[in-house]
Amino acid sequence: MIGRIRGTLEIKQPPFLLVDAQGVGYEIEAPLSTIEQLPEIGAVVILYTHLIVRAEAHLLYGFATLSERSLFRDLLRVNGVGPRLALAILSGMEIGDFVRCIAEGESATLSRLPGIGKKTAERLIIEMRDRIGAFSPVNVNLPSLNPPPSNTIADAISALISLGYRPPDAGRLVHSVYRDDLTTAELIRRALQSTLAKK
Repeated sequence: MIGRIRGTLEIKQPPFLLVDAQGVGYEIEAPLSTIEQLPEIGAVVILYTHLIVRAEAHLLYGFATLSERSLFRDLLRVNGVGPRLALAILSGMEIGDFVRCIAEGESATLSRLPGIGKKTAERLIIEMRDRIGAFSPVNVNLPSLNPPPSNTIADAISALISLGYRPPDAGRLVHSVYRDDLTTAELIRRALQSTLAKK
């Protein structure tokens, strides 16, 4: 099991990362909550990882904190929740907000996240209620994000599509919240938050 990676950040295209660790390039998927904390391309990063081995591929997921990784692992134990949906949950909601929704039984709020219907939201509340007490922030002291690249819009749309949105919907969401001072991760988060506000 690969539990932690320290290396040079070479590619950052949410939700995908490429980290070079001693000459080996690791392709990693990460939630926006992690990507927002990453430094600029070329800087050294430390990610806590979770490896999923399938017949057709080895999939590596990375997280800025142990709390994020723990929540991701617990989400995978919920019936009907796979890695993509778990990443969407971590990308669309802060851990504290998720814990509050579970504790207070707010299925309506959870069902506004991409890929989560009413039944999945209710299942999350039932199966996660006994586990949420374990989550607390872990500081990882990572520098702030770099300025937005010129392909911010395209990267944001691509990230939303990978989280389950249809291309036309992803494009409309991104353009509705776009500002030229936003990074890709900030733009994606605002787009996700705009869907929560509308529902």
